[in-house]
Parts: sequence; C-alpha cells; structure tokens
Amino acid sequence: MASEVAADLMDRDVFAGVDSAADTVHVAVISDNGGHLADAEFSTTTAGYAAALAFLTAHGRVVTIGVAGTSSYGNGFTRAARSCGHQVVEVNRPDRAERRRTGKSDPIDAYAAARAALSGRAGSAPKDDTVSGIRALHNAARSAVKARTAALNQIGHILITAPEVIRATYGQLKGTDRTEALTRLRPAGDALHVTVLTTLKSLARRVKELTAEHDALTRALDAEVTAHNPGLRAAYGVGPDTAAQLLITAGGNPERMRTEASFAALCGAAPVPASSGRTHRHRLSRGGDRAANAALYRIALVRMPSDARTRAYVAQQTAAGRTKKEIIRLLKRATAREVFRCLTTKVTSPGTADLRPLRQAKNITLTAVARHFGVWPTTISRLERGLSKAETSPTPTVTGSKPLDSNRSINGLSTNGRRRPTRASARSRRSRASTPRARSSDRCGGEAVTTLCSGPVSARCRAGSPVPEGL
Repeated sequence: MASEVAADLMDRDVFAGVDSAADTVHVAVISDNGGHLADAEFSTTTAGYAAALAFLTAHGRVVTIGVAGTSSYGNGFTRAARSCGHQVVEVNRPDRAERRRTGKSDPIDAYAAARAALSGRAGSAPKDDTVSGIRALHNAARSAVKARTAALNQIGHILITAPEVIRATYGQLKGTDRTEALTRLRPAGDALHVTVLTTLKSLARRVKELTAEHDALTRALDAEVTAHNPGLRAAYGVGPDTAAQLLITAGGNPERMRTEASFAALCGAAPVPASSGRTHRHRLSRGGDRAANAALYRIALVRMPSDARTRAYVAQQTAAGRTKKEIIRLLKRATAREVFRCLTTKVTSPGTADLRPLRQAKNITLTAVARHFGVWPTTISRLERGLSKAETSPTPTVTGSKPLDSNRSINGLSTNGRRRPTRASARSRRSRASTPRARSSDRCGGEAVTTLCSGPVSARCRAGSPVPEGL
C-alpha cells in the first residue's frame, strides 16, 4: 500500500515556488490544480540547495519552479536547480492589490510564486551568468564615479566657507587644475588654515586615485564588452558603459526575449497610448529598466547632433510638429530595435593586427592610404594599432553599412579629409608642407593602393554597425 502511494506521488505533476532571502530560501509545492502540498525553509548553502531540490522531487515530478529574485538572492538556487535539469522561470513580485489582500510572509510569497509558474503568468527564463563579470566591473566603475563626484562636491563646499586666502587661491580654479593644485599644496599657517588645507589635499588625492581607478575599470570593461559582443560595442554612439548596461539588462541569453518589442518594453522604450477623445498620441513609458532606458537616451543624444541621417530625421519630425520629447521617444524605440539585433545576432569584429604588415608588404605609405579613404594618416595609424575603430553612421541597408557619410566627423576629422577648425590646424599645415610628397605609385590612383583597397583592408575600413529601422 505504501509503495502504491509513493508511486502515485512520483507520477503526479507539481509546481514549485521559491521566495529567496539573504540567508534562507522558502520553498513551496502545489499540485497541478493549485492545491497546497507543503512548504519548508532551507539555508542558502550548497547543502541547503540540494536539500530543497530533494524536498521538491519527493512530492512528485517537478514541472516548473518559479523563483523570485533570480538575479539577486535567488541566483544560487537558480543555478543549482538548472544544473539538475529543472525548468526555472523568473517571478515578479505580486501586485499591491494582491499583497494587501493576502498579506506578506515567506510562505505566502513562495506559494504565490508557485501559482505564477502554474498559471503561466511567470514565463520568462532567468538570466545566465555569462555577464556576471561585466556586471561586477560596471558596478565598480559606477561606484568609483559616484565617490569621485562626492569628493569633488566636498571640495567645493569646503572652499565656500574656507578662509579668504584659501578661497581666493583655489576658488577660481576649476576641474583638473584645481585638483592638481590641491594635490601639490603644503599645509602651512595657523591651525585653521592647516586643517582646511590638509582636508582639501586629502580629498584631491582621493579624486585623482578614483579617476585612475575608474579609467582602469573602464578599460577592463571595454575589453570584456568587446569580447562578449563586438557588434554591440561597434554600434554608433555605444560606449563601454552603455554597452555594459544593455548587456546587463538583456542578460547573457537574450533569446529569452522573444521579440524586439519585448526588449523595448523591458527598456521602457515601448510607446504607451495616451489618447483621449479626438486626441491620438503616445507618450514615454515610465516602466522597465530605467538604467537601460538611460543608456538608450545617451545613444539618442549622441546621434542627434553628430549623425547626418538622425539630424535629418529630427528636422523632419520637428517640421511635422512633434516635440523634442516625442522625437527622443521615437529615437529610443528605433535604437532599441537596433540594439536587439546586435544582442541576438553575433557579429564578429574584424581583426586589425595584420593591417600594418599587409600595407608594408605592398610598400604603401600611410599617406597614400589616408588619401584614398579621405582621412588623416593618424587615423589610419590608430586603426592599425587597434587604438580606435572605424565607426560609420547608420545606413538603410540590410547586409551592411556604407562608408562614412560626408557630414560625419571622427576624432576631429570629417570624412572628406578636412579637419574641423582648431588651434592645431596651422601647425598641421606647416608639418604637411615640410613632408615629402609620396611617390606616384603610392598615390590613390596607383595600382598598389587599388589592390590594397580591394582586399580585406577595404572591408575592415568600411566595417560598420547595424541600422535602426524606422529612421
């Protein structure tokens, strides 16, 4: 009789819910018709996770486990459950109306997670751990920026109430000049002056150390992001911090988002209807991941003044009577579409290590290559050394991108080879005048340059980023 009961228990389907905390996880089991079977609490250790999974399988065949907080306190249990072959779904917190009606406790939340898994209301897969390193670097870099900002604000506040001599000496300085001056000072004078100057020097040193730390973390973050998704990093207007935030939001398995519309909703960039009566319009979404929304906002701000096609689009929408807020909403929605393609389509970034040996093997000078592509020789040199990349503005093509637009400018260079007006222009012209002219075979029309530009170098110099639809 007992064996028959055990066999029936093992044949039935059950659903589980987990409410996670810092030290414990509370596990609840319900039947396939929603009936409560059992619940228990376990520690957040390897042995505790194993005991929790054994507790679940003892009540039947586990179909789905709903876990609240798969990317925070529930990450350890999620990893253990998925390693054992269980299907895990991410559960959002219950709405406020249900919480007010049923109350709040670990067993209540665990049973609510199980019911969400049973009903299908919780169906999204949790993020994997492939972006955990990027998340750690991103958080450390952001904390360094916040601490540096706090130190700079403290310096400013101290100078407001500092003695007149100190305020007159350092109050007029700004930015790096002030930090450098405060770092080199030697406290002297009466007790008040020594105390204030010592404090300012300590804060200035802290600013310099945090700046160096942030620069190091940014370089490491850039390397990690480029290795993880080179296509996203190469997109126009996407820097290391922005790319890291978008990868953190999407997770290492972006296929868990079925459509680009779901990614846009996750980023808070999906248009929300705001119509009433004879007024038909949409407004900005206030939900979603606000950090990812801020990343899309930064991309839109970068493209609005510097990308020719985006400027034309903004002018067109402005003429149509749209406000700047509505135009930015449209740009963020189009950018989310482009970013989703970068996240779900692996794009390999072409290498640059063989560019210089290939050019030197064909006996072609930097000047000849620069003239052919309409840029300065310094730009080609930086590309060969891997210090910069050839970014292109988006173009409405499916298979790739065109060369740089004539109105684009990178590192002070427009794509027609002319430099934007700077104080160094005169010195550059004098240096060019003293440079010997290239041989006729090295010029743009030469056979060697044509052969080089028709090969892999041309493809790499013209490599670009995907294009947002709707622009």
